[in-house]
Amino acid sequence: MKVLLTGATGYIGQRLLPVLLGRGHEVICCVRDKARFNIGTYRSGAVSVIETDFLKPETLQNIPSDIDAAYYLIHSMSALKGDFEKMEEISAINFRDRIQKPKPGRLFI
Repeated sequence: MKVLLTGATGYIGQRLLPVLLGRGHEVICCVRDKARFNIGTYRSGAVSVIETDFLKPETLQNIPSDIDAAYYLIHSMSALKGDFEKMEEISAINFRDRIQKPKPGRLFI
């Protein structure tokens, strides 16, 4: 199964990734900063990393359209200022709009 994992550098994402890989899934990790993700600690070929910012829809074009499942584990708490509630809403809408393509059996968490 091809799984999209947002928030891969966060607390939960870092713990979920090895579980997904251990179950044989291919995982595409969405991160805001590739430099913060050490891909070398995971077996090659099973993990790919793409830089995205769900507040900026133009950065979401590299998300594959053939994903089978997606984990939404992102938040805007790391922003220094702003309307956090609005940023959360924008992120969630952009996530939904980018991956919401009809496909039987697709799972979003």
